[in-house]
Amino acid sequence: QVQLVDSGGGLVQAGGSLRLSCAASDYTTYTMGWFRQAPGKEREFVAAMTWSGGEIYAADSVKDRFTISRNNAKNTVYLQMNSLKPEDTAVYYCAASTWLASVEAANYKYWGQGTQVTVSS
Repeated sequence: QVQLVDSGGGLVQAGGSLRLSCAASDYTTYTMGWFRQAPGKEREFVAAMTWSGGEIYAADSVKDRFTISRNNAKNTVYLQMNSLKPEDTAVYYCAASTWLASVEAANYKYWGQGTQVTVSS
C-alpha cells in the first residue's frame, strides 16, 4: 500500500508559476504521474516519470511549460508549472503505477487526495 499526499496548489494569475509536490510513503520503483481534472471534465494525463527517471513524458497541452521531477531520497515527485493559463485550472492528482509507462489513469493504482490549482485571467 502506497500513500500519496499532494500539496502546493493555490490561486495564481495567468502567466504565473506553481510547484506541486507529492510525498509518497514508498514509491521508489513505481512510475509516478500527475493527472488533472477540471469541473465537468474527465481526468486528464499531465506528465509521468519512471522510477529511474529515464523516461519523461508530458501531454502536448503542457509540454514546454510543465516539468516533472522526482527526488528519490525524499520520496517526493514534483510538478513545476510555468506560464500558467486559465485552462490549467483543475484539481491535480499524483498517482503511482507499476506499469513502466502509461498515460491511462486506469493503470495507476495509488492516488493522492488532489490539490486545487486555480489560474485567474
